[in-house]
Amino acid sequence: MIIGENRQAVIENIKSAAEKGDFYKKVELNDPVITEETAKAITDKYLSSRKSLGFKFKSCLARGIANVGTALVNKNTEIVGDVEPDIIRNGAIITSNHFSPLENTVIRHFIKKMGLKRLNIVSQVENFAMGGGIGFLMNYADTVPLFEDKRYLARDFVKVLEELIHNKEAVLIYPEQEMWFNYRKPRPLKRGAYHFAAKLNCPVISCFVEIIDLEKRENPEFRKVKYRLHILDVIYPDTSKSVKENSEEMCQKDYLLKKCAYEKIYAKPLTYDFEISDIAGWTPNE
Repeated sequence: MIIGENRQAVIENIKSAAEKGDFYKKVELNDPVITEETAKAITDKYLSSRKSLGFKFKSCLARGIANVGTALVNKNTEIVGDVEPDIIRNGAIITSNHFSPLENTVIRHFIKKMGLKRLNIVSQVENFAMGGGIGFLMNYADTVPLFEDKRYLARDFVKVLEELIHNKEAVLIYPEQEMWFNYRKPRPLKRGAYHFAAKLNCPVISCFVEIIDLEKRENPEFRKVKYRLHILDVIYPDTSKSVKENSEEMCQKDYLLKKCAYEKIYAKPLTYDFEISDIAGWTPNE
């Protein structure tokens, strides 16, 4: 399923950003743009209401909708590799590549098979400003807003993560930051996920989602796709090292894991020269 309009313009944005090495650039055309005041209001509302009865009711409803969507999207999803159940059941951060609003359902599918009831997803605060049904899911489907404010990150955000990990829950963080539509290649990672893993002394479960083209068409420009989730490895912080040292080493190790997975899966070296095959399902010449 393709979500979003004018995919050709988005692909051009991806091509341009990749060629410039601007891997954290926004490429979608109509992402919400909000002020710092609005972002603060969103995070304040989240923090003050997340334990209220009304919020929990809406979260339960949104989780149910997300679970139905997960079952529909992942009817043919395969999982390659595994992880000791106790690792994920005792609280962990999960990292994966970010290429679709629906790819979090692949990780939801995985954690449900591991016996967890829910997956917490860190999402940029701008997404919480969306309206309609998508906005409802963005606000209540076990999402945690990420606001690039030093005080929020150092105090409030880390407290939420600490509570979730202490409660033995799984937290999905996208270290690539921006979503690049159906982009197959792993991008250089930001250090934030590993900073919090080191600070909270919790493991990072490294994942990579392979995107497989199908014969059936989504529309004249795109084939349908299916997913194969690769569980790569578990990365642990070293308690003898500083948070900064750990975050840098864990980030580099995760990138190398994802790079090696890409090269093995697609049988070619990872470069950032743009090719048509970089965008899964795209068939502009057919």
